[in-house]
Amino acid sequence: MYQYTCQKDIEELTARYQISISELAARHEAEREEVDVSVVMERMQQSLAVMKTNIRTGVECVQPSIGGLIGGNAARMYRYATTGAPLGGELLARAVAYALAVTEENARMKRIVACPTAGACGVVPACLIAVGEARGLDDAALTRALFNASAIGIVIATGATISGAEGGCQAEVGSASAMAASALVEMAGGSVSACINAAAMALKNMLGLVCDPVAGLVEVPCSKRNAVGVASALAAADMAMAGITSVIPLDEVVRAMKEVGRALPYELRETAKGGVAASKTAQEIRRRIGQSLTENL
Repeated sequence: MYQYTCQKDIEELTARYQISISELAARHEAEREEVDVSVVMERMQQSLAVMKTNIRTGVECVQPSIGGLIGGNAARMYRYATTGAPLGGELLARAVAYALAVTEENARMKRIVACPTAGACGVVPACLIAVGEARGLDDAALTRALFNASAIGIVIATGATISGAEGGCQAEVGSASAMAASALVEMAGGSVSACINAAAMALKNMLGLVCDPVAGLVEVPCSKRNAVGVASALAAADMAMAGITSVIPLDEVVRAMKEVGRALPYELRETAKGGVAASKTAQEIRRRIGQSLTENL
């Protein structure tokens, strides 16, 4: 009854039942698992709690990551966001700090929510929690926003991929940015159409983004790309709320992302053989990490 796999399904079902995207996603999940909606809502609240913990601890922790390439950037950015004069305003700076925090916690092997993947785990929580704080929204509103984001994630995963190994980073941070953009619009009281337009614009912004992890670790440039995904999501959401629409529909953008992913050489799809991962500095880092691991065996 509530199953959807594409933009058209979401538009038809939300119109038929006069519900939001978040409500549709919650009903779909409950229907799929044959449980009451309250059960899936509680589970999503638990995911939100993990995200909040990641942010709270991440903006304070300066401990290096497992690979030693990141750690402490979130604390630096948070301090700048709250005591400096950030060029993009405090909201954006806070959201960037939160994205860095979650990705640094992931690189420290802490418990995170893959949203939609571990490599892109910072975008959605950073956007939703930063905006939620700025607007005084409660956990119930944030939980609904996560369901909205999940609906867009399902559309992308079904029509293309969320795997960096298959589609590059456009499939990970790009998908996360689209998910966050749609959720932000619903949080701001936007329509279903505006949510979908925001997702389409955010995903278009990320088309062609390669996956080139230095030394094969989900640290550099992954963490900072989550920060850029945040900025893209916020910009797309604001454009959608202003009444700007995507010329290319979301379903077609998703198909385009799939084709772009297929066109990317394997060196640019999580193999650490291309992009910045193939740079001189990255190769030196790879050798250093490899030597350190050998010495510790």
